[in-house]
Amino acid sequence: MSLRLAALVWYIGAMVFKGLAIFALLLAIAQAPAPAVAQATSPSPTTRHTPAPATAPRPAPQTTAVPAGRTECNGGPCEDQQPRVIVTLPSPTPAPWPVHDRIAWAAYLVLAILGYVGIMLAVSTLKKIERHTSAAEASSAAALETAQAALLNAQAIVNAERPWLLIAVEPSPGVENSFRLTATNRGRSPGTIVGALDQIRIAADEASLPATPEYKTAEPGAPFVPIIMLPGEFTVLRTFSRDDVRGLCASEESFQHIASWEEKLFIYGRVTYKDLIAPPGKELYQTNWCCWYIHGSKKSGLVIAGPPDYNSHT
Repeated sequence: MSLRLAALVWYIGAMVFKGLAIFALLLAIAQAPAPAVAQATSPSPTTRHTPAPATAPRPAPQTTAVPAGRTECNGGPCEDQQPRVIVTLPSPTPAPWPVHDRIAWAAYLVLAILGYVGIMLAVSTLKKIERHTSAAEASSAAALETAQAALLNAQAIVNAERPWLLIAVEPSPGVENSFRLTATNRGRSPGTIVGALDQIRIAADEASLPATPEYKTAEPGAPFVPIIMLPGEFTVLRTFSRDDVRGLCASEESFQHIASWEEKLFIYGRVTYKDLIAPPGKELYQTNWCCWYIHGSKKSGLVIAGPPDYNSHT
């Protein structure tokens, strides 16, 4: 952009310098001495020019009456009497246009034309620069959109290759009315479980649960042992059976409310894991899960339920 503007300024300066050089040349020609122009006029046949007398005219002498057609001076003819001359001037002719004025007018006209041409060229160049700038901005916007699409594509590939832990509820093998919560790695790379929490809450319905999952502070105990999971592998997070319900209720009345479905028993939790092949400092992933325990007269059930925030993935 700066090179184009510099070229434009240089071009306009060159045009102005060229016009000034032409003007200086024409002005020098105009200052040269012009040849004298003389116009000879021939007198009219009825016009006669006589030279003026060298001496002042004498006062007319007093004369006496003489007959018409005769002139006498002291009784004799006057020798110094001048003839009467009638001078007729020719009609004025228009003055010719001087040559230097013509040259100056032509120089001004040439400078005006050069200035107009220079201005039009400058305007045309500026319009071309504007079009090129608009095209460059459009190309930049298209490149930015392409880069964003490539970033999203790369992020999708990374997400597809990362580990994904999904929670499922299965019946415990060989135990009636007993269930187990399993976490399975459905991703394409191995993952490591670095933490797991779960909580049991009795509420009237899902709307009575807190907006965000709340967990009680865990009592100090043995540290959590990380679990490495290859793609396709699973691990058991927790088991729950019908016999555990009575021990979780504070009173028999509370148990009867759950048995009659006046209240619901929810089990929810969170699993924290990381990508095993990710560089150090990579953010951790989380999987939230929530289940509703259904107490029947003879059979029980455990199904995935709860608000969206209780069943989310990061």
